[in-house]
Amino acid sequence: MSFSLSTSVQISEMRSAYGEALVSLGNEYPNVVCVGGDTTDSLKTKVFGDRFPDRLYNVGIAEANLVSIAAGLAIAGKISFASTYAAFIPGRCLDQIRNAICYPNLNVKIVVSHAGLSVGPDGATHQQIEDISVMKSLPNMKVLVPSDSITTKKLIKQIASISGPFYVRLARPSTPEIYDRNSEFKIGRGNILIDGNDLSLFSCGTMVTSSINASNILKKEHGIACRVVDMYSIKPIDRDLIYQCVKEAGPIVSIEEHSIIGGLGSSISDVTSEYCPTLVKKLGVRDLFGESARDDEIDQLFDKYGLSPKEIVKNVIQLKKSDRR
Repeated sequence: MSFSLSTSVQISEMRSAYGEALVSLGNEYPNVVCVGGDTTDSLKTKVFGDRFPDRLYNVGIAEANLVSIAAGLAIAGKISFASTYAAFIPGRCLDQIRNAICYPNLNVKIVVSHAGLSVGPDGATHQQIEDISVMKSLPNMKVLVPSDSITTKKLIKQIASISGPFYVRLARPSTPEIYDRNSEFKIGRGNILIDGNDLSLFSCGTMVTSSINASNILKKEHGIACRVVDMYSIKPIDRDLIYQCVKEAGPIVSIEEHSIIGGLGSSISDVTSEYCPTLVKKLGVRDLFGESARDDEIDQLFDKYGLSPKEIVKNVIQLKKSDRR
């Protein structure tokens, strides 16, 4: 596995990268199919349907049927992608995911968008902040949270060649491209993006960019060298990397656009409590629902929930002060 960071700031959509990856997979694998829930325009899976009209199934607003149909297609030998908003999968069909996909260990790839607080105007009912916790608890299910469009495209192509169920969580907003286009990724691994020995910032999804920004501020303005880790693979998680960071940099701060209950921070704590005890400070949604915010207010929403670079910096400084006592 090798990767390098982007040297220029490019903004792109994870959803568009997903659609492009599907088209590429459709050319490579004649048995790749996609099932959508009346969100094919928004999820950018329509481009796959335009290229392969007999391999895209839009079943309408019927998410339980969506995942059951995806399961049936997998039984028939297809590499089945199932996609809609995270609020609806897994929000409306956990029973079908558990019993029709995970229990028989079928080759279904659930790829959702509009996860986390950054859905913004749609508010608490559509801000899915429990999905990582729910999906990682299911036997056989693997859980990935890409941090940019490059990660998204590479991981989508990779999971097509790995048998079994996956849950891939994408965000609605366009995001900076962190990696260059030659980077490679591996399921069950994470990447150290910035080195540092004072502590480690572990994040996933949209929060990776926020962690990079916070690390730069902490280094420049406060002399605190934070290691930044992109933990795009939540399950399986990179235990060796967690152990390495604890050994070399001590405490961990986890940052996620998700509840602190059962998310990335909890997965890290599971590892540290058993293999390498250390303090894990969890930044995320603290047993609350989200709330509505206009697109131009998302930064304020992240401020309120403690997930902006400014709030990450504040929490790290408080943690370092407590360490000195």
